[in-house]
Formats: sequence, C-alpha cells, structure tokens
Amino acid sequence: MRGRPQFFEIEPPLGRRNPAANRGQIVRTLLLVAGCTALACGLGFNATARAAPAKRPAAAEARADAGFMPFIAALWPEAQARGVSRGLFDQVFQNMTPDASLLKQHTSQAEFIKPIWSYLTGAVTPQRVATGQEMQRRYGQVLADAERRYGVDPYVVLAIWGMETSYGQFTGGKNVVRSLATLAYGSNRKDFFRNELLIALTILQQGHISYGDMKGSWAGAMGQTQFMPSSFMKHAVDYDGDGHKNIWTSIPDAIASTANYLADYGWQRGMTWGYEVILPPGFDPGLHEPQTNRSFSQWASLGIRRADGQGMPTGGEGSLFLPAGLRGPAFLITPNFKVIKSYNNSQAYALGVAVMSDRIAGAPSLAGKWPTGDKPLSTAQAMEIQRHLHRLGFDVGKIDGKIGEQVQTAIRAFQKRRGLTADGYATASLLEQVRAAR
Repeated sequence: MRGRPQFFEIEPPLGRRNPAANRGQIVRTLLLVAGCTALACGLGFNATARAAPAKRPAAAEARADAGFMPFIAALWPEAQARGVSRGLFDQVFQNMTPDASLLKQHTSQAEFIKPIWSYLTGAVTPQRVATGQEMQRRYGQVLADAERRYGVDPYVVLAIWGMETSYGQFTGGKNVVRSLATLAYGSNRKDFFRNELLIALTILQQGHISYGDMKGSWAGAMGQTQFMPSSFMKHAVDYDGDGHKNIWTSIPDAIASTANYLADYGWQRGMTWGYEVILPPGFDPGLHEPQTNRSFSQWASLGIRRADGQGMPTGGEGSLFLPAGLRGPAFLITPNFKVIKSYNNSQAYALGVAVMSDRIAGAPSLAGKWPTGDKPLSTAQAMEIQRHLHRLGFDVGKIDGKIGEQVQTAIRAFQKRRGLTADGYATASLLEQVRAAR
C-alpha cells in the first residue's frame, strides 16, 4: 500500500463563486454542434467559424430563433409532470434565446485526440499535484469520513476534482438551463439533452441551487466535479446537512457526492486502481487479453513486478493495460480503474486520474518511458484504421476516430493474424499494414 499523509481538520466551505465564462476556446455555431445544415435544423446560423462575425440584423436573429419558444412551450406538460411549478417554468424561460456559441469539444476532447503522454503531461501537472495535496490537508476530515462511508480512495476523489475543474477554479460560466435548452432544441442528441434539461428544472424546483447560480460547462456539466443533472439526481448528497445538495460551492457536498458516485458504480472498498509494472524480457502480450483478470500472484509468477519495487498484493486481481504498446509504460489495473472510466469513458482520462491520485499521495512519476518519437494518428487516420479493420471482418464498433478498448482488441486480433507483436497499439506503420491487407 502506498504511504499516505495524515488527515487534518476541515476548513469551512468556500464562499459562493461566480466563475467567468471560459476564454480562449474555439467557438462554433449551434449548427456545428448539431452536425446538421441550416435547412435541416431550421435555425439559419452561419456554420463557418469566423474570428469576428458580422452582427446580423435583429430581424434575422428573430427568424433564426422562431422555433425556440414553441419548443420551450411544448416542454411544459413534461416539466409539470415532474413537479415543476408554472411560476418557476415561466421565470426560467422568460425572454430566453438559444446560445449559438456552443463549443466543438464534443468532437475534439483532448483525452481522445492527443497522444496519451501529451494528455498526461497537460493533466497531471506539478501545480495540480501540489494543490491536491493542499486540498487533502484542508479537507482531510471530509475525505476521511467519505472514505469510511463509501469505501472510495480519497486520493482518487481529489484527482477527479483536480482533473475536472482544477479544484473548483474552472467550473464553467454558462447558464446550465440555457445550454441544455439550446442543445435539446438543436443538437443531434435532442432526447438526451431534453431529459437533462427537465432534470435541471427539477433540481431548481427542489431548491438545491438558484437559477442564476446554476452554472456549468457548455454541455450542462455542473459544479466542482462536473455532474450532469441526471448524475446529480442519482448520486449527489447533502454532506454538510444544510438541506441542499450543493456541488457548486459546498466542497464537502462535492467531495461526498463524488465518492458516492464512484461507490454507486461499483468501487471495491480497500482496493487501489492498479499498479505500474515492469514486464519481463520476451514477454508476449498476445497471450494475455486486456480484459482478462488474473490474480496478482499469477501475474507475479509470469515474471511481472511492480515498478515501485514493492511486492504484489496477496489478494485481488488485475488485467494488463498497455496504453502505448510494449514500448510504453505497463500497468495492471483492477476493476476500480473501470469505475473511474464511468466518470469519463476514456483510457487517457482514467489513467490521468489514477496517476494523479498516486502523485498526490506522494508517489513518484511513472518509471516507464513513453514512445514520444511516435507520430500520433490523426482522427482521420484512426477512422481509416477502423474502416479497414471493419472491411477485414473485425468488430470495431462505431467508426468515430477514437482508439478505445474495442478497437484495440480488433488491432490485437489483426496483429495475431499477421504474426505481429499483439499489443493493440495503433501506429502509422500499423496503418500501412492494415491498408495493404486483403
């Protein structure tokens, strides 16, 4: 078990914040977010990103938004059925217009498009680690109590808090209801955002937060650790006992809610996320499917050892994780690693949380070296690999340019068929071989 500093007394929760809207982001119009044409959506926005778009006449704006208020009016029966009052409904939507400045992040999240080593460098920074250690000292009693209640590693909770909002520094400055209403009206995931919008109204009706303070990301993720409204309703808790589940400004509520979320998704008490390991010379990854769990003692019998020099645990089991193939760091991950992925279904994100949790707890940097000389595949190249693998009969799921577990499994199967090292690592040279395969 890694060494852990002592917990200290809690400070009072931070005061209510009023974060500014995110700056420096690439802005796109609603049509780009929706993935449709102006005629198909009936919105009339200019789909081309411009540095300084000309302001359209008010009449044009009115025509573009003509369908928005009828859409809102049609929401009332559903909102009423969920217990939302007419007064709140009218107050929230009075004079509301759709937000045409939504970001393109849904198609370009860093954890999916950056090489994993670049993503980790930007995510697990010395400043975030140091701030996480300070937050551990400041809110240690809450973290310790949450661990007793929910069985979740407090350092993982701290790491998620740091990854999501840099410990509350960047919680998002957009009005959640307006963002969700816009996406429910004009995005290509209307049903999803419609449900989130109705839940957001329910949260307001229950009095957990005021309409003006219900701020979040462009997609409606809210608070210190960025819960969507549906996650809030299922997992948020009132730790400080003031009658409100306040994940925006009550850090104790946010910490306990995050721990409860992970517990609800199956976090196994007393178990870590996994370990960095050193593989023996000549190790053949093709003999070990990545989703297959074995006991740590079985892995040790194969010559695998922990990178920190400590012995393997006597209980529990893990599976092999090679995010950059045999030439990068290797890990044995427990089922808790997949619980972290429930927060964000990205291997890079989950590994970032895992590594940062260890760093906050005092562990050193990773021992293994990343193959930083490898040229990462572009999204277009990743989609090409998926298309060719599909053509060859391998199941790659949705062709979306994201190299996740399903695509890595298909790559491993292709590598085995061709007599290659079956480590599931997508490279430019692999793309050439997949292109030529018949």
